[in-house]
Amino acid sequence: MSVNYQHIPHPRIAEHSAAAAPKSIDEHVGFNGRIALFVTTTVGTMWCAYFFAVLALIALPDALGGGILPIIQWISQTFIQLVMLSVIMVGQNILGAAADKRSEATYKDAEAIFAESQSIQAHLMAQDAGMNEMLDKILRLEAALAKP
Repeated sequence: MSVNYQHIPHPRIAEHSAAAAPKSIDEHVGFNGRIALFVTTTVGTMWCAYFFAVLALIALPDALGGGILPIIQWISQTFIQLVMLSVIMVGQNILGAAADKRSEATYKDAEAIFAESQSIQAHLMAQDAGMNEMLDKILRLEAALAKP
């Protein structure tokens, strides 16, 4: 009698060890993607938001002289669209960076769990070898005791 467990690793283990934690900056983009990234990173800064605020404030005196409708149009069409666009993009960039950090932490946790499970497999194999050795000794002892 012996313990004959054979561990068969999941195919994802080989894929996992070959890949790094995915990050948004690693995404492959073509020419149009590079243009979009340039515009996004340029417009998505607080400096751009400040510039847009100054640009919007230049038109404010004309809006103030025209009554309530031009003021509402200036607020909604000029100030909010110009300034808030950049501010929202800055916030999105911060959230994206935080998501990348969480993703990397999750990846590192998965790496640790993977290493621990490999250690457990090695421990179990050592236990199996020890149990097989004990079973062999018991069988030899039984055989020796069974002889008259």
